[in-house]
Amino acid sequence: MSKLYLVPTPIGNLEDMTFRAIKVLKEVDLILAEDTRTSGKLLKHYEIGTHMHSHHMHNEHKTVENIIKRLQAGENIALISDAGTPAISDPGFLLTRACVENNIEVECLPGATAFVPALVNSGLPNDKFVFEGFLPEKKGRQTRFLILAEETRTMIFYVSPHKLVKTLAEYVQYFGAERQISVSRELSKLHEETIRGTVEEVLKRFEIKPPKGEIVVVVCGKVSEKEAKKTKE
Repeated sequence: MSKLYLVPTPIGNLEDMTFRAIKVLKEVDLILAEDTRTSGKLLKHYEIGTHMHSHHMHNEHKTVENIIKRLQAGENIALISDAGTPAISDPGFLLTRACVENNIEVECLPGATAFVPALVNSGLPNDKFVFEGFLPEKKGRQTRFLILAEETRTMIFYVSPHKLVKTLAEYVQYFGAERQISVSRELSKLHEETIRGTVEEVLKRFEIKPPKGEIVVVVCGKVSEKEAKKTKE
């Protein structure tokens, strides 16, 4: 019986690829890749010769129907993104939903994703959290911030490096200058670092030294006055 495999790929360090992921990518009939040039380097490194097709945010609406037909015809297909787990701020949801609707089995392998290590090493509460990914660029951004200003769970955001300073300034505006945050960049790579502190402190840090690389921001949820009083005591 055919199956769609969602296969996580390393977010930076190639050694984070699992044995199982390599095995699946070697055995499937086709690999769907977000960028075949980027994925080609990974496949070459692990000597994976499986044929690839492009499947990204700009063409996924058009390609889903044909992929479903191939799965229904008996092919096993794997979906990978440039880095991390498919469908987490990357293509994957539309195809997964179509498979579910057509009674095609879907299996997601465990593996690399950026927000989990960023959350765990932030030092902020991680028993309950909300993943926001990339916030809207314009329409709906302010509305989303107003809602999140009342969020009591730890919040996780993906932020582009050239928009980090602007976004941190928005955190000051909506969350307050004293809200605790953690900014992780280049996770699993040579220059990995995590900057922790208040929003104001971290903002000043990156105003002086502009950030580079992939960034995950973890923000502490809103603390009630009662809880804040207990913390001070």
